[in-house]
Amino acid sequence: MADDKGKGKKEVNQYKPGRQCPKCSSRMADHKNRYACGKCGYTEFKQQKQ
Repeated sequence: MADDKGKGKKEVNQYKPGRQCPKCSSRMADHKNRYACGKCGYTEFKQQKQ
């Protein structure tokens, strides 16, 4: 078995709460120009900054 002495602990990424889908209440994916739900297909487009 390998010896773990001298090795640092592995960092765990923290969960970031995102937008919630209004149709099915699952978490939506954050894309460059939109938010999309992979479960039901609902899409919200982001406002373009001018």
